[in-house]
Amino acid sequence: MRALIWIFRLFLFLLLFGFAVKNDEVVVLRFFFGVQWHMPLVLVILLFVVLGVLIGVTATVVTLYRQHREIGHLRERQGGLASGDKSNSLPISHGADLPESY
Repeated sequence: MRALIWIFRLFLFLLLFGFAVKNDEVVVLRFFFGVQWHMPLVLVILLFVVLGVLIGVTATVVTLYRQHREIGHLRERQGGLASGDKSNSLPISHGADLPESY
């Protein structure tokens, strides 16, 4: 199985390397106020892929952080309820989506 994974990695590397070799032409990126960059096309593509990954990872980390905080607050609330404060207790979940055989 490991050999198959390494063969796949080698194939993917050669495919991407061939793509980079075929797209080595210089392109001009024009920005505002007459600013221009001259870069190979493969670097432009790589730059935008990296930026997309960074944006996606940032969005995921923010969501995970919020969920982690909410879980912490719910655990604190549950700990307070276990110590005897039953006035704000949440009902036990049951309904059509949970089997009755628990």
